[in-house]
Amino acid sequence: MADRTPTLQARGLTKTYATGDVTVTALGGVDIELFAGELVVLLGPSGSGKSTLLNILGGLDRPSQGSVMFQGRDLAAMDDAGLTAYRRDHVGFVFQFYNLVASLTAAENVELVTEIAAQPMAAGDALDLVGLDARKHHFPAELSGGEQQRVAIARAIAKRPDILMCDEPTGALDSKTGTLVLDAIDRTNRELGTTTAVITHNAAIADMADRVIIIGDGRIQDVRTVTLRKPPAEISW
Repeated sequence: MADRTPTLQARGLTKTYATGDVTVTALGGVDIELFAGELVVLLGPSGSGKSTLLNILGGLDRPSQGSVMFQGRDLAAMDDAGLTAYRRDHVGFVFQFYNLVASLTAAENVELVTEIAAQPMAAGDALDLVGLDARKHHFPAELSGGEQQRVAIARAIAKRPDILMCDEPTGALDSKTGTLVLDAIDRTNRELGTTTAVITHNAAIADMADRVIIIGDGRIQDVRTVTLRKPPAEISW
């Protein structure tokens, strides 16, 4: 971990949804920090609130109550244009499903992001970082699931985001392929110093983190500091 400066700092995050006469609490007063340069795993079962938390920290959703501070500004108080600018300029997203454009090559999919970024890296450099420079002229249909996910990671990091948000990035992959994807995330964090949050229900993935935050029933249940991060290749799934 690079230092103990919070990249994001959230306090009292609550998120409720009304379904008819029933109110569902997805988050119930969460306090959390993501520190500069760290890789944190948010671990919890389906329905625990971890994706809701990631969506709020990433500016994809708003809390019902609470604050999220980034560079002195509260995301919860931003208008839609402000959140759009935050996502565009500062956050990279990787989801379980790759969302690649089928008619574009790997490099062209990455270039979709570099065209709108202020100081992007070259598409080839981003693909090389995730081990796919040799596949940059291939279309998604010509790539395996793990390769497509690594293209999605390259697309997310090509704009040099401050924060990389990964929601179940290995959820649709087998353990061997998933290890390659996690290695790309790990390498991005180590080489670029990108603050990285990985959501998963797989407890084994926690071994690659600087910190593990356990989430259950919309609350943080425990926070663990990892003494020695393991490279993904040493994780036993």
